[in-house]
Amino acid sequence: MSLLHTAFRQLSARSAGLSLLSALIVAVPLLLTACGPATQTNTTCGSPSTGSSSASSSSHAVVGASGALAALTGLSATTHNAAKASTTASAPTPVTLGLTYVPNIQFAPFYVAAAKGFYQTAGLNVTLRHHGVGEDEFASISTGHEDAIFAGGDETMQARSKGLPLVYVANVFTKYPVTLIVPASSCIHSVADLKGHTIGVPGLYGATYIGLLALLQSAGLSPSSVHIQSVGYTQVSALLTHKVDAVMGYINNEALQFQAAKFAIRTFTIPNPQPLVSNGLAVTQSELAQHPDVVRALIAATMQGVAYTIAHPQDAFNISKQYVPGLGDSTQAATQMAVLQATQALWQINVTQPGYNNPSTWQAMASFLQKSGQLSGSVDATQVYSNAYLPAK
Repeated sequence: MSLLHTAFRQLSARSAGLSLLSALIVAVPLLLTACGPATQTNTTCGSPSTGSSSASSSSHAVVGASGALAALTGLSATTHNAAKASTTASAPTPVTLGLTYVPNIQFAPFYVAAAKGFYQTAGLNVTLRHHGVGEDEFASISTGHEDAIFAGGDETMQARSKGLPLVYVANVFTKYPVTLIVPASSCIHSVADLKGHTIGVPGLYGATYIGLLALLQSAGLSPSSVHIQSVGYTQVSALLTHKVDAVMGYINNEALQFQAAKFAIRTFTIPNPQPLVSNGLAVTQSELAQHPDVVRALIAATMQGVAYTIAHPQDAFNISKQYVPGLGDSTQAATQMAVLQATQALWQINVTQPGYNNPSTWQAMASFLQKSGQLSGSVDATQVYSNAYLPAK
């Protein structure tokens, strides 16, 4: 499950029209009230807590590259491919790009690339398609309804291990965005101190779970060394009410919620070199074979959107108001700008080549995911990514 998909699915279950961070900040006190007196975990290092598991659901939406919200209904792979094939040299090539969650400020580079005409200048007519309710992440691209997808490198490799011939062609999030969070008063001062303690995660899937496995490995611990508790997307309330000793969350989401709640925390990120690849652009092998120039143009224009967003965050924020419902609300502006600023630190900055995939990181990730049982079959890491379609240096 993608970065945004796993990080923010809780919004759809509670407040689909609200901005993500604001909705959750409002929801935290309500959750505390609804929960009533919490069962306290013993945070003394010698007396850790235990727990059980639960699940959560998701919601998605669709948005057009013109900036107006629109429903993409009745789209067929046949119609989509026919339109693409009939495009003349003078007309922009239609491209559908899958964004795997509801409209959100963290998609700002894509909104910027559309609104500023970067895609149009590159000869593309890009539709930004936010996924529908209950939709499998890779279903649309596997059936030809989408030409490209913004997804995690780890989940792209997982999909590849299941037989879907995806190729990850441009890295956008250069840092894996999850972090371990503990109260500032906790006796957990290092990842090694987690032994025997309870850690809350949304579930045994996605970036938060895979990130936790990587953290444990870095400290020489195994999953059996700790108590992993599925808490759905309630990490903030679970830690605030001491139901768990630690939680896994996102640097640009849960960590900000604790700050807004004025709850002092410590965080632990996956040490470098990180054996994981976060979100970027992926396409099918057939798309690469049939439309290599389209892929190159899509990458170049998207990375132009990333660069512009980093250089002009306020303008990018204003542009995103066209795409993200509720973003224009003045009461939400400060919190959503904080999300945008925190996300900037995760994007492609100061690298040799925008979008570049580090071969050693991909090989390390393949080994890690295989060893930790996260792949359905063996995968040749060199076949899952490519640097051949990136803009010239």
